Amino acid sequence: MSHALLLDGVSKSYASHHAVKNLSLSVPTGTIYGILGPNGAGKSTTLRMVMNIIIRDAGRILLLGADPERDRGVLHRVGYLPEERGLYKKMTVIDVITFFAELKGVDRKTAAREGAQWLERMGLADWRGAKVETLSKGMQQKVQFITTVVHRPDLLILDEPHSGLDPVNQEVLRDTILRARDEGRTVIFSTHNMEQAEQMCEHVCIIAGGEKVLDGNLREVRRAHRGNRYAVAFDEPSEAADHFMATWPGFENVERGREGWVTELRASTDPRELVAAANGLDVPLSRFEHVQPSLHEIFVSRVGDAARPRRTQEVAHA
Repeated sequence: MSHALLLDGVSKSYASHHAVKNLSLSVPTGTIYGILGPNGAGKSTTLRMVMNIIIRDAGRILLLGADPERDRGVLHRVGYLPEERGLYKKMTVIDVITFFAELKGVDRKTAAREGAQWLERMGLADWRGAKVETLSKGMQQKVQFITTVVHRPDLLILDEPHSGLDPVNQEVLRDTILRARDEGRTVIFSTHNMEQAEQMCEHVCIIAGGEKVLDGNLREVRRAHRGNRYAVAFDEPSEAADHFMATWPGFENVERGREGWVTELRASTDPRELVAAANGLDVPLSRFEHVQPSLHEIFVSRVGDAARPRRTQEVAHA
């Protein structure tokens, strides 16, 4: 499997504050990869080192097969949306898009054509001649995103891309990211929103306190953390089923919801024993499913106190 990004032992410190500590990860080509963590975890610092905006103290970075510190030309193949947005607000929308595309090596005519197509796709065609400062914050966010993708980069790096967007615009951005993946591009985005990451990412890396605490395929990560929880439901209400769920000795604990129960089985209990016992009741068993934890639950269990920001002598870097 080829990789769009490789980090090997990368570190960055600011005086006594260790923003990133010995971080290693690999991003498969053609996937959506989430760099996740609380505010101050080191996510933005990591992406800035990848883009060579700040210089790493130690370690190796290969971006699309090249070290960005030695081969800055590789950055033309990357679309980077920084956490701190920045557009030239006195320029018109189409001019600012064209300008950023030209910086990436696209000729003016092509940049204007591609920019117009993106404005149409993002619902901003009627605003192409307007000055950026006249747009709402959400519309400016979409223009900023267009400047990130208009040169057709092989790799998109998006730092908190949903920040400041309303739900409608978040959905537009989500569809655009998924389309980029479907076209064979690689998308890396950082966020502290576990729900958004779970909806979009195929691979995740969780960082806390500048260190990696988890890394892998999301499906495999969830499977590895699913524990011994099961969802149980019956076809219809039954006093016998209620009594069974309250008293069966194989349960560690039981929580009742609107549509059934979630139970933790004892480590010594074979799930097939539960099914056999439940099938002897007067009402059919309609659901018996091994419950996989949400990414939020995994995050909380693995990160714990490390998610709480710690005051240092230096200002923490996100």
